[in-house]
Amino acid sequence: MKYLKYTFGILIAGTSLVSCKKEVLDRPPITKVVDTEFWRDETDLRAFAYGFYSNYFTGFNTGYGVDYTPVRGYTFSDDLTSKNAQGSFESSVPSSRGSSSEAADWMSSYAGPTWNFSWVRKSNIFLNRIETVTKPNISAEAFNHWTAVARFFRGFEYYRLVSVFGDVPYFDKVVADNDMATLFKDRDSRGVVMDKVYDDFKYVMTNIRENDGTNVLNKYIAAAFISRIMLFEGTYEHYHGIDAARAKKYLEFAVEAAEYVMNSGKWNFTKDYKSIFSSESLVGHSEVLMYRVYDAAQNVTHAIGSYSNGTETVGADPNLVLMKSYIANDGQAWQNSSVANANSFALADLVKTRDPRFEASFYDKALTSSATSLYGYKFASRDALTYIGKAYPAIWGGMTNTSDAPIMRLAEVVLNWIEAKAVLAQYHGGSAVTQADLNRSINALRDRPLDAAAAAKGVQKTAPLQLANLPVDPVRDADVPALIWEIRRERRMEFVFEYSRLLDLKRWKKLNYMDFSTNPDYFLGPWVNVPVELPSYLTSTMVGKARVKKADGTIVTYNGSNASAMIGYFMVEGATNRNAFTDRSYLAPVGQSQIIQYKEKGFKLTQTTGWN
Repeated sequence: MKYLKYTFGILIAGTSLVSCKKEVLDRPPITKVVDTEFWRDETDLRAFAYGFYSNYFTGFNTGYGVDYTPVRGYTFSDDLTSKNAQGSFESSVPSSRGSSSEAADWMSSYAGPTWNFSWVRKSNIFLNRIETVTKPNISAEAFNHWTAVARFFRGFEYYRLVSVFGDVPYFDKVVADNDMATLFKDRDSRGVVMDKVYDDFKYVMTNIRENDGTNVLNKYIAAAFISRIMLFEGTYEHYHGIDAARAKKYLEFAVEAAEYVMNSGKWNFTKDYKSIFSSESLVGHSEVLMYRVYDAAQNVTHAIGSYSNGTETVGADPNLVLMKSYIANDGQAWQNSSVANANSFALADLVKTRDPRFEASFYDKALTSSATSLYGYKFASRDALTYIGKAYPAIWGGMTNTSDAPIMRLAEVVLNWIEAKAVLAQYHGGSAVTQADLNRSINALRDRPLDAAAAAKGVQKTAPLQLANLPVDPVRDADVPALIWEIRRERRMEFVFEYSRLLDLKRWKKLNYMDFSTNPDYFLGPWVNVPVELPSYLTSTMVGKARVKKADGTIVTYNGSNASAMIGYFMVEGATNRNAFTDRSYLAPVGQSQIIQYKEKGFKLTQTTGWN
């Protein structure tokens, strides 16, 4: 763990310590790489590699940063509803989309970067210098390892770019400033690009070290991310009907990479779910492969815990559709559950009747700080909620939070694995999923221990998923087999507020879920007895605005004197659907200025399909 505080807090990408023998005025800048004095050995390579960490292992970001963060960054999905009109997909080609800066570029409606190849170039510089400068000074094993590290980051960046834009130009070397034909090459097809990523990752799995120190990139961590990336591309290629052979190849690699982690026996599900997201330290956590350390003494803090503290407002909050997706603790969809009160959506009943991840993710009291009245507190401790109405301690207030961020955990690996296996079995001739497979993945998650606070509330573990008796969900899409539907449900419960939901919808070709006109439950929260649970909500300013929906669909609007009638599903204030969108929203357009720039240089940049 030694390195991590300065990896994410102090060390700038490629910083090197220059010779103290130089005269003071001759010293090169200490925050930039000086090629003539860098790349000497593994120490320099390691320092340069650390510069990639905050971009790819973002965790909770720092300060009030939201790029690639849970809760505050990934707020664009069908799980969440905001007041008034919902955030919309892009509706026109932007005037410009692109940057050459290494600063993180982020588009929340695509859950990925803008048109920026600076990180690709950075990876290629890394590879070039390892080969041309450092190679004579290190062992063959070290050369292979650091080459694998650089190729891992290049593959990671291209996955991000492809997830946003589809076809992108592929660069596998540093391009000279005067090589106009290469600099202004048109897009390569996503299949060609992802085959290159596949090759990079195959090299990584063969050459990266199993152990390179505590909490740093190694074969296990790389394999876990590879399982994510190959699952994404394999299912995207499959469900969008792009290339069945590639889909199969990528999904098989996802299984292989996941099994490398799972078969190691190094991690397990012996800690409770809540502990993963609200612990001051994740050192030694049995489920976490990699984590990001936060330390006030090093001025490395975040705000994600604060936005789960019960008081801070996120603005996009969990809706009734999400609530209804949680499995009852007898392992059945709520409509068919035999658990008492399983058909109640009052919070007091939900925490007792649903999978334990519900109670660990959502506060058990309605709060007006949530647009839906259901407040997500997955990333704050139970103690943090005791400060509502009081002054928060630094660890749960403002931007001074110091809880550690899970970067990669075993739960994702096993869910990537079981989904890849299921899709291969269903569509690509793979071996059938067995009960043993479910026990090793979904049922292992369900068997996590409960913490004492959850048990005291009456929370119970969820019954195992049985292959011979899969739940019959009346709202299952007709084109999704029951097993795959349940795997998707498990991901939704496991990763709520995290990175995956919008990306999952995109790869499953289910962006239609973002059309809230298809289900009125998108505009509702839990069942609330407003005068009892939210008395402060019924003020004069809410006359004509505060509404509830009865079980029979009747809407009651607060008129200043009918408080006793305000019992029902909480209606999100002024909520309306987002603007209409089409399938072109699966991918982002490039900017007009980028198209023009290519044309002025005598080249052509093809616009994203559907955006011409």
